[in-house]
Amino acid sequence: MARIVGIDLGTTNSLIAYMDSGSPRVIAGRNGRTLVPSVVALTDNGLIVGDPAKEYLVRSPERTIYSVKRFMGKSLADVKEELRYFPYRLHEQGGVIRIQIGDKTYSPPQISAMILKELKLRAEAHLGEEIRKSVITVPAYFNDSQRQATKDAGMIAGLEVLRIINEPTAASLAYGLQKKTQGLIAVYDLGGGTFDISILKLKNGIFEVLATNGNTHLGGDDFDRRIADLFLKEIRAQHGFDVEPHADTMQVVRLEAEQAKIRLSEDQKTIAAIELPPGKGRFRYELTRDQLETLTMDLVEHTLGPCRIALKDAGVAPAAIDEVVLVGGSTRMPLVRRRVQELFGKAPHSDLNPDEVVALGAAVQADILSGGTQDMLLLDVTPLSLGIETMGGVMSSLIRRNTTIPASAKEMFTTYVDGQTSVDLHILQGERELAKDNRSLARFQLKVPPLPAGVPRVEVTFLIDANGILHVTAKDVRTGQTQSIEVKPSYGLSDEEVERMIGESFKFAAEDLKARQLIEARTEAEAILKATHKALGHGGRLIRPEEIAAISASLAALEAARATEDHRAIRAAIAEVEKTTHHLAEVLMDSTLKEALENKKVSELP
Repeated sequence: MARIVGIDLGTTNSLIAYMDSGSPRVIAGRNGRTLVPSVVALTDNGLIVGDPAKEYLVRSPERTIYSVKRFMGKSLADVKEELRYFPYRLHEQGGVIRIQIGDKTYSPPQISAMILKELKLRAEAHLGEEIRKSVITVPAYFNDSQRQATKDAGMIAGLEVLRIINEPTAASLAYGLQKKTQGLIAVYDLGGGTFDISILKLKNGIFEVLATNGNTHLGGDDFDRRIADLFLKEIRAQHGFDVEPHADTMQVVRLEAEQAKIRLSEDQKTIAAIELPPGKGRFRYELTRDQLETLTMDLVEHTLGPCRIALKDAGVAPAAIDEVVLVGGSTRMPLVRRRVQELFGKAPHSDLNPDEVVALGAAVQADILSGGTQDMLLLDVTPLSLGIETMGGVMSSLIRRNTTIPASAKEMFTTYVDGQTSVDLHILQGERELAKDNRSLARFQLKVPPLPAGVPRVEVTFLIDANGILHVTAKDVRTGQTQSIEVKPSYGLSDEEVERMIGESFKFAAEDLKARQLIEARTEAEAILKATHKALGHGGRLIRPEEIAAISASLAALEAARATEDHRAIRAAIAEVEKTTHHLAEVLMDSTLKEALENKKVSELP
C-alpha cells in the first residue's frame, strides 16, 4: 500500500512524520530542523515558504502571510475582531476570505497548500518516493467548514487527505494512550499563537472529546513579546536608543527574546547579546528564570481558567483525570509544567518533544489506516446523511452528514394502512429529499400485529460504530419483536461521488423541497380523507344534515386540491376539512366516553 504520512498543519509551525520500523518519526529539513514555520512570503523572485519566509516577515510584513490557520473555513465577518493582529489586507469573495499580497489574492486553503507542498517535498526528498496520501490534524473545536478547508488545502497540494483527526487525539496516540482500556485524558496545548485544552474520554480504543476550551490569542509569541519588551526598555535605559523604528533590529530583538526563553527552560540564567546599529554599541543583559517567571506568570494563569471551564463542561473534577499530555513548545517552560501539575494533581507526560507530538500521533493514525497497526477503532465522520424511506417516497434523515462517529439516532414510526402485518424498512444514503434520488443501502422487513393505521409503534435505531459500520435495528414497541441489519455506509463511494451527491443536493434543493412538500401534503390529505369518511360512518347520525353537507363539500374540495401540484392549496383544503369536522370530532369523543362509562358500570355490577 502507498505510504501515508502524518501532518501537523499548525498556526505557527508545521511538521510531517512517518512510521519507521514501528516508531513514528518527524522528518527534518536540510538544515536539520523539523519545524517548518507556517509562513509564506512573496518576494521579487516568487513565493517562499518556511524559514526564509519567516526572515522576510519583519522586512516586508505586507508581503508576508502568517497564522493563515486562523482564517480557514471562515468569512470576513467571523474574523473582524482579529484583523488588528495582521498587517496584510483581507477581503471577501463568494463568502471566502481572500488574502492580498502584491497584486494577487489567495484563499486560506491556497496558502495552507503552499505550506503542505513544502512538507510534501521534504518527505519525498527524505523517503525517495512520491507522497500522495496523508492524515492532517486540526484543533478539536474546528467545525465542518474549517475541516473541509483543510481537506481542500491538501487536495490543492496534491495530497489525498484520508483522515482529518483532532490534535488532542493525535497527541494521545503518540503516547500510545489508546492501548489503555479506558480513562480521562487532558491535553494541554500551548502553541506559538494559540492555547487549547481538551478533555477526552477513552473507552475501548475510541476517543471522545468531552469538552474543549482555550484562547485563540495566547501562545508562545506572547511570552516572547514580554521578554522583548524588557530588552527594548533596557536598551533605551543603557544606550539611549529606541529600537522600534528599526525593523531589522526589532527582528533580532524578537529572535533573541525567543532564544533566551528556550535557554531558560534548561538553565537558571542566561546572557542575551544583541548587536545594535553601527555606532550604538552592543547590548548585553543577564536574564534569570525567576525574572522570566515573574514576567509571564499572568500569561500562564490565563491558560488555567479555560482548563477549569473545560473540566466543568465535561462534568469531571481535576482529580478524575487519569493522564495529562503536554503539546506545544511553550510547555517546556518549568513554570507551565509546575502549574499544570498543581491543577491536575499529577505529573504530565513530557517524554516526547512537545513540538512534535501531534505530528507523531498523525503518523500513528496514518499507520493504522495503512494496515500497519491492527485492532484499533478509528474515529471518522459520516460523508453523507443516512436515513429511511417514509410514506410517499420521502427520505427521513436520522444521522446527518459530517456527524462524528461513533454515532446513534432513534426515531419512532407507525403504519399507514389498517391491518398492516409488516413494515418495510428501506435504508438510504444521500442529501436529496426524495428516496429515489438517494443511494439505496439495504432493505428489510419487520413483522407487526395487524392493528389500525397509526397504532403500531416502530422504533428505528441507527448506530454507526467506529469502523464506519452502520447497524440498523427496528423494534415493535408493543411486542418487543426486533429485526436488524448491518451495512457499510461508505462502501463503494468515491470522494467524487460524495462530492457529486452533495453538489446535487444544493443544485436541486428548491426543486426537491417543493416535491417533498407536495408528497407530504398529498399523504396527509389521503389520511384525512380516510379518517373523515370513517368518522362520518360512525357519527353522521349524531350531527345536523347541514353539517354533513358542509363536511362533504370540504372533502370534495380536498379531493380536487389533492389532484393538483400546489401543496399550499392542499394544505388550505386540509385546514377547511379540520374546521368543518371540529364539531363531529367533539360529538364522537363524547359518544365514546359515554359508551366507555356505561361499559364500566356494567362490568362493576355484582
